[in-house]
Amino acid sequence: MSNSSTQRGFFFNVDWITVLIYLCLCAIGWFNIHSAVYDPKHPGFVDFDTNYGKQFIFIMSSIVLSIVILLLDNRFFITFASVFYIITIILLIAVLVVGRNIGGNQAWIPLGTFRLQPSEFAKVTTVLLLARYLSGTNIRITEWRSFLTAGAIIGLPMLLIMLQPDTGSTLVFCSLIFVLYREGLSPYFLVIIGLMIVLFVLTLLLNQLYLAIGVVAVGLLIIWVFRRFRQVMFTVLIGMLISVTFIFSVKYIYLHVLKQHQKERIDILLGLTSDLRKKGYNVNQSKIAIGSGKMWGKGYLKGTQTKYSFVPEQSTDFIFCTVGEEWGFAGSVGLISLYLFLLLRLLMLAERQRSPFSRIYGYGVASVLFFHVIINIGMTVGIVPVIGIPLPFISYGGSSLWSFTILLFVMIKLDSNRMGTLVPN
Repeated sequence: MSNSSTQRGFFFNVDWITVLIYLCLCAIGWFNIHSAVYDPKHPGFVDFDTNYGKQFIFIMSSIVLSIVILLLDNRFFITFASVFYIITIILLIAVLVVGRNIGGNQAWIPLGTFRLQPSEFAKVTTVLLLARYLSGTNIRITEWRSFLTAGAIIGLPMLLIMLQPDTGSTLVFCSLIFVLYREGLSPYFLVIIGLMIVLFVLTLLLNQLYLAIGVVAVGLLIIWVFRRFRQVMFTVLIGMLISVTFIFSVKYIYLHVLKQHQKERIDILLGLTSDLRKKGYNVNQSKIAIGSGKMWGKGYLKGTQTKYSFVPEQSTDFIFCTVGEEWGFAGSVGLISLYLFLLLRLLMLAERQRSPFSRIYGYGVASVLFFHVIINIGMTVGIVPVIGIPLPFISYGGSSLWSFTILLFVMIKLDSNRMGTLVPN
């Protein structure tokens, strides 16, 4: 493609609707961070002694970063996908040695006054390398070799991040199962994962023996109904055995693998215990803040839960409760609708790509953002355990904003040249 056509592509083919959504989300985040940590002694939006002043710097630098990405050649991303992945793996190893421990997680590398969080950038590089691998010649996710290789690409950063330990960032990588599903992975894998989650929850709520008997009874009933189909009978029998084994292993996982704070959060979520002063304090105060906003909210800088800092981490993990309190149900629905529009837009962009690499990458971006939005908002309203992941483009933090910006704008750049083709070397 000639340089002139490349320039025309930059000016005219960029999906400015997605860019506008991105800018709106960044602006919403900035205003709500300003409200969450507002200090009358520093009323200005760009006072660099405050988090909202620092977030302004992060937003401006992210915009510069997005422009740089749009000016790069599309082939840059597929050519250096492996290099970027290796660099983040090295950084994930380095953070275990020289990283700073904050809040029980050794996840940050101190760089002067700034702290770099490699796990945020690992999401980007993993999606890039996964897209490069799956778009290669003769790669079929339905084949065990391809499936295991893709699993290794996803699993290696998960393992290193789990050692920090950062459960929330680790679980984000599980969202890439949707990418594998789009590329041909059997839907049975999604069904199995769903059943395992249900069994895990039921095992904590019910007696193990009774639950196992119930699973066996259901399995035997299915086998009797389909007794003429040996393949179905064999599959159900194997599934029944695995399920019973899993049921009796849940308690061990719960007692000996999960951390104490993780167990407490699960207990509170499932109603097994009530702790509104310690582990359940954040969620309880968050729900109070969101509920007190009612339909239209209390108004900007007028949220009492927000103003008096009742909710810890309100500018980061719990930023959504600031939206709920000050902008009400209407503002919350508006923000969620904006995210929904962005996700649907990304899926549309992904499906119109001629290049398999661009399509796969697009689904990776949508999957990661979807997981972050659902889990972050879910934990602020108490329907999922608190695992500490940011709300994309809204939560305070340089590493998260930069990584989400890179993730999104690489897709925008790939889409701007969608009529071209990208083939892994």
